[in-house]
Amino acid sequence: MINDTYKTITAASEEILFKEKNSKFFGYAFPVTSEEEVKEILDQLKKEHFSARHWCYAYQIGTEKIQYRANDDGEPNNSAGMPIYGQIQSFEVTNILIVVVRYFGGVKLGVGGLISAYKTAAQMAMENATIIEKTIDKHFIISFGYAHMNKVMRIIKEKNLQIVSQKMEMDCEIEIATRKKNAQNLLDTFENLYEVKLIEK
Repeated sequence: MINDTYKTITAASEEILFKEKNSKFFGYAFPVTSEEEVKEILDQLKKEHFSARHWCYAYQIGTEKIQYRANDDGEPNNSAGMPIYGQIQSFEVTNILIVVVRYFGGVKLGVGGLISAYKTAAQMAMENATIIEKTIDKHFIISFGYAHMNKVMRIIKEKNLQIVSQKMEMDCEIEIATRKKNAQNLLDTFENLYEVKLIEK
């Protein structure tokens, strides 16, 4: 069976605050699809929390090829980034960034205390976010002569395909998206159509 769904969050979560021995941990979760977005969000949070001591984070991007990173930002090795990343794994989400901003309160927490605090702040941020399930879609370009328009449009309608973009001239091109598990069926359907080409994007 093809697994063609993944879980992510719909929008940025509201800020949460977790306190431990005078240290304050602010937790956030953001939907992201690129490293550029991660960088922009981190820059923004550093401006908002300019007097904080640490901006620790973890992100995971992708559905089939996974890209992830965990950053301790000056905290002892694996005491912040990995506990945050652990929450991404435990909620089974992707295309997500979790940031925990720490204000040091004068009392050292020790590595165990830090792991626990970063994990809790990340978990609270996730519990505050709305998780949704999305389908992994494959995109195809259908190219055909104008004469075949009705045939192609009928298939798009029958198969309930999502039209992403279209160019209708003498030679027409329509970009469509379909769930990954329906992709083969779609290729088979168009294979039998004379003078209509379907190419995976």
